[in-house]
Amino acid sequence: TARERAFLSSRSFVRFGTLRGITTALPVMAAISLSSAALKPSVASLRGRRTVRRARAVATRAVISPGSAPSPDALYESADRGAKQISATGASLADWSPSSWRAREALQQPTYEDADELENALVEIANRPPLVFAGEARSLQAQLANAAAGNAFVLFGGDCAESFKEFNANGVRDTYRVLLQMSIVLMYGAGVPVVKLGRMAGQFAKPRSEDFETIDGVSLPSYRGDNINSCEFTPEARRPDPSRLLKAYDQSCSTLNLLRAFSNGGYASMQRVSKWNLDFMEDRERGREYRELAARVDAAINFMKACGIDEDKPPMLSTDFFTAHEALHLGYEENLTRLDSTTEEFYGCSAHFLWCGERTRQPEGAHMEYFRGISNPIGIKISDKSDGESVVSLIKTLNPENVPGRITLISRMGAEKLREHLPRLIEAVTDAELNVLWVTDPMHGNTVKTENGFKTRPFERVRDEVMAFFEVHEAMGTHPGGVHLEMTGQDVTECTGGTAEVTEGDLEKRYLTHCDPRLNASQALELAFLMSNKLADMKKRAASAGVAR
Repeated sequence: TARERAFLSSRSFVRFGTLRGITTALPVMAAISLSSAALKPSVASLRGRRTVRRARAVATRAVISPGSAPSPDALYESADRGAKQISATGASLADWSPSSWRAREALQQPTYEDADELENALVEIANRPPLVFAGEARSLQAQLANAAAGNAFVLFGGDCAESFKEFNANGVRDTYRVLLQMSIVLMYGAGVPVVKLGRMAGQFAKPRSEDFETIDGVSLPSYRGDNINSCEFTPEARRPDPSRLLKAYDQSCSTLNLLRAFSNGGYASMQRVSKWNLDFMEDRERGREYRELAARVDAAINFMKACGIDEDKPPMLSTDFFTAHEALHLGYEENLTRLDSTTEEFYGCSAHFLWCGERTRQPEGAHMEYFRGISNPIGIKISDKSDGESVVSLIKTLNPENVPGRITLISRMGAEKLREHLPRLIEAVTDAELNVLWVTDPMHGNTVKTENGFKTRPFERVRDEVMAFFEVHEAMGTHPGGVHLEMTGQDVTECTGGTAEVTEGDLEKRYLTHCDPRLNASQALELAFLMSNKLADMKKRAASAGVAR
């Protein structure tokens, strides 16, 4: 079928680079072009607009072109390194160093009692190996550039905040497995490659609204994530402890070892697609739906084999999987920032992709100074309070040469606010002709507190924000490039609703999160099916519009 052909094509489109960082130049097809026939009347803020913007094809430039790049040794010995102002991936290097953020105001940083203890921990981290490699980050940027051009979809998923206590191999495996399932659903249903990023192997630190938490008249430092302090409400637990940074590094290293083994050791093989279902999902509606899809994928692979196509090629046996987290603790990030010997450029080696939240993206702040000079692809969270002019200015500061794949804008607004405010931000960025990848975070704008005291996120509100994101982009003629979810492979009861029918009364049964509520495996997979159907419908309308023209 056409859907099977599209799926097989999408699966083969996974490798863009090597660990040494030599990234293959990629031909990029024109982005999906949408006509005014695709306008949605529900997008109230678009009424009265005279024209509909069409998605532009973005010419992806190879991060390092093998035809023109000098040898790694020549780059390392380059005499003009000190004069370089912009990195190959778009970072701004003028008057920048990994520690130049220290001259700016740094928000959301813990206050440590013993400066020497902190310094010793950071020196230890600086002497340890990097957690990821620069070439991997460059490969990710090429894939993100492809997604921004409308030729792929990006899936972020994982814990709100990783936990020391809950860490185990089965937990990592199960979240990874659900992300693989979601990617298969999206690839098969929508016929596009899926770029997979886990909020894993480093997503510990959390920004807080207040520095102190008060309970029954007692005030203690706020819980800022397991890499800083502990969530128990005692003076000892809430004391920021530098040794926790080392423990976070060790756990991140162990998680990455597992993820690399799963991705390249046969677990992610397409021949195992029917075996990825979680045990507790077997008898549930979404589990049955996934089994049916897996059977169709198996049939497509068997057909391919019967045609004489080799099913043992690397794209069928392994997959690319990248890690991402909010780069909040700047001391930790600085000491895992390394000079890549291949390009003589600095990379944040705590994760492949780093993002900055709304609380810390002040243009003159320390976080933006750090982000300015690292050569990783980076994300910026935006909300309904963001204005187009400041977002455009920030993008130009962080990506002065407009390199594709460098900047991802992650909107977090809530469905109604997104319909009202996202169009003006899209218009500002499009008018400025900036290359960005648009991603939605449907979690943070939809958190509510129940009468029995639990923070939760109704699945229906999460779903509505994702659908609104797709509809606004379709109406604007731009590409909805991805989704950013807080989710887990565990059978938790933290978000209400969905076909799993989690009620407010169910929350107390398996409410395990240390911070914000997460979608469980059933809810995450349900959302993947909904997104797949939506993307497939958009693709059909775009094709019809193209034929009509």
